[in-house]
Formats: sequence, C-alpha cells, structure tokens
Amino acid sequence: MMRKAFQIAGAYIGVIVGAGFASGQEILQFFTSFGWLSIVGTCLATVLFAFLGMQLLQIGSRIQTDSHKNVIYLICGKWVGVFVDGLITFFLFGVAAVMIAGSGSIFEQQFGIAPLYGSMVMTVLTAVTLCFNFQKVISAISFMTPFLFFMIFIVFMYSVVQYEGNLSDILQLRKTENTAASHWLIGAILYVSYNIAAGGAILTLMGGAEKSEKTAGLGGILGGIGLGLLILFINLTMLLDFEASQQAAMPIVHIANEISPITGYFMSFVLLAMIYNTSVGMIYAFAARIVPASGKSFTPTVIVSTLVAFLASFVGFVKLVGTLYPIVGYLGLILIIGVIVAWFKFKKPLQSRIEISS
Repeated sequence: MMRKAFQIAGAYIGVIVGAGFASGQEILQFFTSFGWLSIVGTCLATVLFAFLGMQLLQIGSRIQTDSHKNVIYLICGKWVGVFVDGLITFFLFGVAAVMIAGSGSIFEQQFGIAPLYGSMVMTVLTAVTLCFNFQKVISAISFMTPFLFFMIFIVFMYSVVQYEGNLSDILQLRKTENTAASHWLIGAILYVSYNIAAGGAILTLMGGAEKSEKTAGLGGILGGIGLGLLILFINLTMLLDFEASQQAAMPIVHIANEISPITGYFMSFVLLAMIYNTSVGMIYAFAARIVPASGKSFTPTVIVSTLVAFLASFVGFVKLVGTLYPIVGYLGLILIIGVIVAWFKFKKPLQSRIEISS
C-alpha cells in the first residue's frame, strides 16, 4: 500500500511541478515577493494541496473513472460541469503546448540549441511515452521526482551556507512590486488554484487507475505535503538570496549556476524532466477525454494531439504563459469551491449522485 501511495504521490508532484514552479519564477511571484509572510502562505498552500489532492484522487478511485468528465460533473453539477469540463479539456491541450514551448526555451537558454529542436525532442518523448499503458505512464512521471527533491535541497543548503545575514534580516523583508497578487493570502490560494486546474484532470485519472480509495487518498496527502516541502525549500532559498532572485528570469537555475555550471546543467535537465512529466500528463488526460483510453483509437489520438500541440507551441512560451495561466487560475477557483462543497455533501454513496448528474 505505502509503495503504491508513494508512487501516486510522486506522479502527483511530477505533474504539478512542470507547469507550476520548477523554475522558481512562479514561487517568486506568488510567495517570496511577500517577504517573510510567504512562509505562512507556503503552509496554507501545503494544506490545500494535500486536501484537494486527496479528494480528487479518492473520488476518481471510488467511481473508477477513465475520464475527468465524470468527476467534474459530480463535483460541479450538470450545468456548471459542462462549462468547466469544456474549459479544462481546452486548457489541458493549452498547457501541453506551453510545456513543449517551454522545453524549447530551456534548450535555447541553457544549452544554446535552437528552440525548434528542443520542442521536437519533447514532442517525440511525450508521444512515445503515451503509447504505453497508464500504469507505466504513472511510473514514468513519478520517476524523476526524487531527483527534483535532491537538486532543490542542494540549492537550498548552498544558500544556507552562503547566507551572511541573520534571521532578523529575513523578518524585515517586505512585499515588492514583483507579485502576482495584492496579498499573500490571495497569492497562495491563486497559486494552488492554477495548479489544481492544470493538474486536476490527471489526478482524477490516477485515482481511477487505483482500486484502493484509501491508497489513492494517502497518495494525495503525501503528494500535497511533498509539494509543500518543495515550495518551502525554493521559497527559503530565494529569501536567503532575495535581491538576486528578484532579478533572475529563472531564479532556481540562476542559483544552481552560482554553485557551479555543472549544477546548473543538472538543474536544467531536472527541470526539463518535470516539463516532460507535465506534458505527458496533460496530453494523456486530453486524449482520454476525447476517446476511451482503452480503445484502439487512443494511440492515434495521442499522436495527433501531441503534433498539434507542437504546432501550437510556435505561438511562443512567454505569450502562451501570459495568456493561459491567469485564466486557468480563476478556473481553478471553481474547482476548489466544488471540491470543498463535495467534501461536505458526499455523505451518501457517490454512485447515486453520478446517476443524478448524468
């Protein structure tokens, strides 16, 4: 049970971090830029990630879903569910395009390779991985998570050792202009909201692939705690190097390069792996919504979807992020409210509610 729960937790983290915070820029804007209050925001985000992950995975497991549609309709009801389902399906594809574009940007920035080739590599890897069964997909997604923890911890310890100030200096840090929200509380909630909107669909599918509801729920809790620890390490790292973090486009890679160029390259590879995880998760959930994952048409749908996402990535990484991410964040608020309401309402067997909402 624990082994499977940790695998689910690793996949949960792997899906979220590629789109959510592996570069450090997202953590900077939603947390670190609020100074020491960002630590409080980190604690709130950890609780939300653990609770929401547990709920989505458990519901997916309980109804053995093979598409996020069933869970969305269950949580949001028939009429709102149609709207949320349509938007989530569209954004699954959109986030996949963002990931493919992002891989091209990393290849260009860190390795001096034309972004076209980086995007092509990510496209091929995504399509090939999705030709395997879903359990192997989960294993692939969770595989790199320990390496991410290892690299983030190294960067964090380096920042601790190099820090020449004291605790009072951190406590005196105040909110800067480089924030994604007007208040640390709103920032923490919107951050979780965006990530759940982007990763919620694949979470329901991971739950549907697990027969034990208890194991699925435990995986969600462990995954949420793991995400919280990653946010905490990244946030503290940037608080310890506050000025430099405010000026860097990719703060974590920047600090990793300060340790040594080799560390910077390793961090870039891990970041690419996290983007790969998210790309695989998004395309799988998108294709599973269009056709049955167990059907003969699934593999062709995956290949076509990945190729179209590759073409969409030519819009550009920065433009895609600036357009899609804010909308995804507000969509996530609907999901969060729906999940919380569902937690209070689902006291009787879920099957009867599925019949009502169908």
